[in-house]
Amino acid sequence: MKCVAIKGAKSFEIKEVEEPQKEEGKVLIEVKKTGICGSDLHYFDLGMPIGLVMGHEYAGVVLDNGGREDLKVGDRVTALPLSPCGRCDACLSGNIHYCAETWAHASGLSLDNPGGLEPMLKVRSDMVFKLPEGMSFEEGALVEPTAVGYHAINLADVKVGDSILVVGGGIIGLVSAMFAKKSGASCVVVSETNPKRGKLAVKLGVADKWLNALDKEEMAKNADSFDKVIECCGNTPAVNSSLSLVKRGGTVILVGVSMGPINFNSIDAVMKELHLIGAIAYKYDEFGKCIDMIANKEIEVLKFITKEIGLDGVEDAYKDLLSGTSNEIKILVDPHK
Repeated sequence: MKCVAIKGAKSFEIKEVEEPQKEEGKVLIEVKKTGICGSDLHYFDLGMPIGLVMGHEYAGVVLDNGGREDLKVGDRVTALPLSPCGRCDACLSGNIHYCAETWAHASGLSLDNPGGLEPMLKVRSDMVFKLPEGMSFEEGALVEPTAVGYHAINLADVKVGDSILVVGGGIIGLVSAMFAKKSGASCVVVSETNPKRGKLAVKLGVADKWLNALDKEEMAKNADSFDKVIECCGNTPAVNSSLSLVKRGGTVILVGVSMGPINFNSIDAVMKELHLIGAIAYKYDEFGKCIDMIANKEIEVLKFITKEIGLDGVEDAYKDLLSGTSNEIKILVDPHK
């Protein structure tokens, strides 16, 4: 079967690999839809590790249940890509997302567990969730990024009447904004350097307005304006604007991922006595809750899908998303095309 693997910096190759075989404790899945995640762009940009088959947001059907009796062939499923040890304090307290081993063998994020940029994969049986009747593969592939935003808003403890700023209008930012509104925020604003994405956040109904992050005057006018800020970019300007725009005594949730160090204005954090909270992934139960909310139509996620491609379009899609000018939000891949 064909897959897309990292070849080098900003370069993929489509190559033939052997189909995964049945294995006890692993669910064999035929992948139907896979999402391109913003965090994947870092690997593509750096071109490392060579040979990595990404794609940790996916949905498909069970080909073999790996011994998990509540699953049968043909069931529609999605899965957490995590690989927690199950023994450490984090795992035993229900926080598998910050287990020290949880990314070591993660699906689509490690060389030994290829992700959804191939037609078939295997994933730990205890990480698999069955999709409810009527839930589409497209919705299933969006559970993972939806859960990231849900976790961020839960950490922020958004209250009715809060003013919320979301820094970054990618999928995680838009989902976070959606949950902020659902939690009763009185005003939700998205800041963006890309006007296309900023305007789209308002058009999709997840933000009341958007701020041009490149407009220094506009940003200065909004200093100390927001109760809570959800930072979804993971770069120095984004983090520093978060510290500037949040109110004194406010909360900043750091969701964005950086592959290198970030220089931030600690004086803002100190003088404003801010609460800075890192956010990684989601809890197991939050992932399941997002499936329920999507299936019950409490939230709408299909509106975030802007494009669908086959394997031969993956490299161009990654380059477009890295450009900083793309108006794509969530691109889905059909690995059979």
